[in-house]
Parts: sequence; C-alpha cells; structure tokens
Amino acid sequence: MSTATPNATTVRTRVAIVGAGPAGLILSHLLAVAGIDSVVIDQRSREDIEQTIRAGILEQGTVDLLTEIDPHTRVHTVGDRHDGIELRFQGAGHRIDFRELVGRSVWLYPQHEVLKDMLALRLRTGQDLRFGVTASRVEGINTETPRVIATDADGAELIIDADFVVGADGSRSVVRPAIAGTSRDGYFREYPFAWFGILCDAPASADELIYSNSPDGFALISQRSPDVQRMYFQCDPDIDPNAMSEAEIWETLQVRVPGTTLKEGKILQRDVLRFRSFVARELRHGRAALVGDAAHTVPPTGAKGMNLAIADVVLLARALDTLLNENDTRLIGTYADDALKRIWKAQHFSWWMTNMLHSLPEHNEFDRQRQLGELRSVTDSEAGRTYLAEAYTGWPI
Repeated sequence: MSTATPNATTVRTRVAIVGAGPAGLILSHLLAVAGIDSVVIDQRSREDIEQTIRAGILEQGTVDLLTEIDPHTRVHTVGDRHDGIELRFQGAGHRIDFRELVGRSVWLYPQHEVLKDMLALRLRTGQDLRFGVTASRVEGINTETPRVIATDADGAELIIDADFVVGADGSRSVVRPAIAGTSRDGYFREYPFAWFGILCDAPASADELIYSNSPDGFALISQRSPDVQRMYFQCDPDIDPNAMSEAEIWETLQVRVPGTTLKEGKILQRDVLRFRSFVARELRHGRAALVGDAAHTVPPTGAKGMNLAIADVVLLARALDTLLNENDTRLIGTYADDALKRIWKAQHFSWWMTNMLHSLPEHNEFDRQRQLGELRSVTDSEAGRTYLAEAYTGWPI
C-alpha cells in the first residue's frame, strides 16, 4: 500500500466503482438493493456524461431490467420498440421478424437517455456519486482492502478504501492494469474500415433499421426521434469527416441503399467511428473486476455494446452479494468464466454481422457472390432468421 499525502481525503465504502456510465450506475443500484454501499467516481462532469451521444439499441433483457429498476422508466414512453430489422441486398429488403421468430423485441433508446435516467435515480436515492474525480491507480487487490487512488475536482488526492474495486471506466480503463498487469493485455482485432455517421434533421426513411449490403459498401439507416435520424455508411478509417459536402454524403448513402428512397435533411452532426474488437485476458483478479468497455469492446453492427455491459453487471452484482453479505466466494470465483461465455458469443455475432454486410479491401468477385449466398442462407431459412433474431434481441441474462 502507498502512503497517502498529508492533504489526502480518505473515504471508506464496500465497493469502489470507477466509471459512471450505464454499467457503473446500474451496478451501484443493484448493490444498494442488496444492502451494499458503494462510491462511484467519474472524471467527467454530470453534464458531460449526459451529453455523451451514443447509439442505443436495447435488448429485451436490458429493457426488462431497466423496468424492474424503475417501473416508470422512459424507455416505454420516449423509446421506440422495434419488432424487426431489414436486411437489404441486391435492391430488395428482407424483414427479420423478431416477434414472430423468438417473441422478443429491441428498443431504440440512446445511451445518453439511459444515463440521464440512472443518474437522476441514483442521486435521488442518495448514491455517493462524485464527478470530476480522476482515478490514477488501484492498489492492494490481492488483499481484502483494495483502494483507489484518485484526484478530485480541486486537484486534491482522494483515497477510496473498499472491500472490492470495479472498473467500469471504459476502454482506457485505469483499473485494467491492476488486474491484467497492462492496459492492453487481451485479444484484439482492428477492422480495415469505419462508419461515417450523421445525425440529420429529417423524418424517418423507414420504420425499422435497414442493414444494407451493396457493391459500393455497407450502410445502416437508423432513427433517433421522429424528426432526427441517425445514418451510417462504411468508409476508410482515416477519412476526414469534414471532407465531404452534404450533397456527397447523401449521394453516398443513397447509392448504398438501392431500392429505398431516403428522406434527406440538414446534417446536424458527423463523425467517424472506428471498428475494434477487444476482450481483456483477465476480467477479475483478487478483489477487483472489470465490466463493460473496460473488459471488452465489440463492433457496433450487432448492437451489443451497452447490453453486454449490463449483462456483466448482473453477474457481478450477484457475485458481490454472495461475497460481501455471505462470505461465499463461489460466484466471484466463476465470474470471469461465466461472463466470457456471453462475451464471446456476442463477439462472434458482431463479427459475423460485420463480415456478412461489409466489403473488405481484399474481396474479389468470388467473395462478393459468396457473401450474397450467405445473406440468402439467412433470409431464405427460418432457422437462419431465428438465429439472427435470437442473437440480436439478446440471450437471457
């Protein structure tokens, strides 16, 4: 253990959670239900957290959990339930009917809306939630009293002594090196393309998401609200998002979705989203564990990111309940193995969707025709459609 500086503030809690994203906030709630207090820290301000704009397709199990946490959740009033998606190729659309195939749905509800809901709920119920606090390292995870060393918003040292430390602090996790020995120890894949994403002021071009495979590359037609839409097209990862005119962007999108006429409008925001897959080699060591993007990242094609984080949290909350309330180490001992089963299924599904829909630089005409054969194998087969529907709407938590 390090020695605290003279002006350091030390606080004591059962669980120290680094990161106030969906994973960290939902974990704090589940722990509170089990009678376990926690301190949640995040280097961002509350305003910054609530303005972190990310897509949000929520699986059935995620919505069920949010409804259990708050029966009045805005998911059911502001969110939009989708009972299927469309796979589009060779100018024709093929609907995958989730309700008919697996009796489940997904909800379009952006991540920042989930964050607004959970921040308000946790603060209202008295959660010790500290903004502007930057964790620098984690110590003592092989003891029963690990600690987080951090700096508060005023630059003073803050030490959080705990019974357990959780890294819910994203892909650049400070907690991960304490568990794995290095921030990059894991399984990694980077894809040779990215998504050029836009927010536009326009009515919806379709009632449900369109995943379009075209000879010119992939496009995704999504929604954000009745008046604002989110759309993406495959691009070079090094492209300058400001290099294209609005007319060029719309022309590119339209070419990528043959057979559908897009409704155009003013482009409000543009960005480039790189594609990476990562799974940390160690998800738990001693009295520390990782959840969410600190543990893994997936390409967005399968809509698994936030859902996978929440599935981690459910497993870890159960394990911490038995560890800290019953001194039973069995569930915390199997946490990593249990979580990895779902993580690798989600990695495979995300990789499969990505490779089935995107054009790769090395593709030739054989690869193009094989890809169309794969798409027909899915859309022409009830078994194929059912697998996609089951994986997209989420396996039971």
